[in-house]
Amino acid sequence: MDQLLKIKAYANREAVPIMQDEGCDFICNYIKEHQVKSVLEIGTAIGYSSIRFASQADDIYVTTIESDIDRYIKAKENFQACGLSDRITAINDDALTHDFGDAKFDLIFIDAAKAQYIKFFEKYKNNLSETGVIISDNLSFHGMVDDLSLTHNYSTKKLVKKIQKYVQFLKDNTEFHTDFFEIGDRISVSKAVH
Repeated sequence: MDQLLKIKAYANREAVPIMQDEGCDFICNYIKEHQVKSVLEIGTAIGYSSIRFASQADDIYVTTIESDIDRYIKAKENFQACGLSDRITAINDDALTHDFGDAKFDLIFIDAAKAQYIKFFEKYKNNLSETGVIISDNLSFHGMVDDLSLTHNYSTKKLVKKIQKYVQFLKDNTEFHTDFFEIGDRISVSKAVH
C-alpha cells in the first residue's frame, strides 16, 4: 500500500512517533485471529496504526482519539487518502476527559502519553466488550525500563519510572490477566478475569 509508505516517510521526516512494524504486525494478527470488529485507539498520531488495523477486514471499525490538533488533521487526511474515513472515526480531544459512554470495544490500544497509562487503563476498562483485551505498547521504552542507566536525562528517567510502575500495576492487577511479549518495544495484552 503506497499510502502507508508515504505516511511512514512523513513520520520519519517530521519525527512523529509511529508504531514499530513488529508490534503493529502482532496486533494486526491478533485482530484477524480473534475476529476483532471494533478497536479503540488512545493516541492517533498521524493515523498509521489505525489504518493498519482497519485494513485487516472490511467490517472492522476503529475509533481513535488524539489531543494534538495538527496530528489529528493529518490523520484525517491520511484516512481519507486510504479510503477509510467511513470506518475510522477520529476524535480530537483529551483521552483522560473524553467520555465514550457505554460504547464497547473488542480491543483497546493504549499508545499515548506514557505517564498516563494507568489512568487510561482504569478509565477505559469499562468500555471493553466481554471478551475484549487492552493492549499497551512501548513497555520497554528502548530498553530503559529494564536498565535505567541507559539514560542520564532526568525527565526520561521520570517517565521510565512511570512505565515501570504501569508494568507493576498490570502484574498486580487481579481484575485482569496480562501477558507480556518481547515484540517491538514490548507489548502487553490484558484480558479481564471472569
